[in-house]
Amino acid sequence: MKINNKRDNNDKNRLLIKKYEQYLLLEKAYSRNTLDAYLSDLDKLLSFLMLEDIEIEDVALDNLQNFAAGLHDIGIHPRSQARIISGIKSFYRFLILDDYIESDPTELLECPKIGFKLPDVLSVQEIDSMISTIDLGKKEGQRNRAILETLYSCGLRVSELINLKLSELYFDEGFIKVEGKGNKQRLVPISPRAIKEIKNYFIDRNTIKIKKDFEDYLFISRRGTSLSRIMVFHIIKEQAEITGIKKNVSPHTFRHSFATHLLEGGANLRAIQCMLGHESITTTEIYTHIDRNMLRSEIIEHHPRNIRYREKQNIIVKEAENKDCLPDKT
Repeated sequence: MKINNKRDNNDKNRLLIKKYEQYLLLEKAYSRNTLDAYLSDLDKLLSFLMLEDIEIEDVALDNLQNFAAGLHDIGIHPRSQARIISGIKSFYRFLILDDYIESDPTELLECPKIGFKLPDVLSVQEIDSMISTIDLGKKEGQRNRAILETLYSCGLRVSELINLKLSELYFDEGFIKVEGKGNKQRLVPISPRAIKEIKNYFIDRNTIKIKKDFEDYLFISRRGTSLSRIMVFHIIKEQAEITGIKKNVSPHTFRHSFATHLLEGGANLRAIQCMLGHESITTTEIYTHIDRNMLRSEIIEHHPRNIRYREKQNIIVKEAENKDCLPDKT
């Protein structure tokens, strides 16, 4: 039944959003960051509906198309538009599951078409340069070197890095335990060099007065708390500038470079998928940049038509060699 009283309507919406939040948190097992993004996007729709005096259960496809057109008109990037619409689709799927509505108005709602742009990849030399030029004379120098080495060694997301715990380091076995998206845990190999840099950092870490509840966090700020994503972003941006790298470098660049270098070195795509924590190998295929020359050489080496061509060429060469070996009859 439609409720005309705005206060009651707001209370009803708040209750719905609270139930949706619990659904995302408990059933979908989304991280806090993902959950906040979904709720923020939903808030944009609710503001639009309030201005148009439309209730959640009365929304039709044309209302949503007008909302989507508004996102475009105010200059929101197509990728952000697609994310917002994806979040709204998720909300209405929840309303169907919760028996709040009978039909899904978002079913025919289209997302804007967006091109896929591969992020920048650092070369091994650029990564080595960024790490080796860190000023160890500074108080956080060794910590920052350990951070960069761990990002490159393990291909971690920045959220995974800042939440690494001392109790999840298995250096004797050469692994660390990582909690990824959806609170899913995985064991990731860690290089001897990264282990060495972390152990060197322990000397500085032991001098920090660590606040309660942060004792188990690996990477600690000067205030004795865990690092934030923004802190790591600034560390990497600053180091890229010092090194003179003109590419758009972020923590994600290290993760992408990790995957790219593994693939170029001959690593199995399934193994890379496991290390990155991707549920679908399709994500890894899109995420991982493949050098065109490498791709061409793989096709030439392994495609059946090329194999047959090489075999035919080898037969011709052998026949020619045999002919050359025959005695001259003239």
